[in-house]
Amino acid sequence: MTIYLVDVEQVIHTCPAHPDPHPYDTRRVLADVIPGGPCRAPVTIRCGGQTALIPCHRHEPAKRQCGACRVIVTERTITNHHPTGAAA
Repeated sequence: MTIYLVDVEQVIHTCPAHPDPHPYDTRRVLADVIPGGPCRAPVTIRCGGQTALIPCHRHEPAKRQCGACRVIVTERTITNHHPTGAAA
């Protein structure tokens, strides 16, 4: 399975309409990719009298994909910024 490590940075604020702090700007940075390798269960498709073998992630829903084709996104760090003061 392919694993994506992501760093998340959120800018949060409070406003009169929603007094609880909530994010209004979220940015994600890809930190690392750990590849899962080649497909272990390729799928045969037929089109116009021809057959082709394609990786299962291009044809099957996530729950029926092989272990190498599945994708996991892991949030490595989550940073919250709460700006204070007036804008310049």
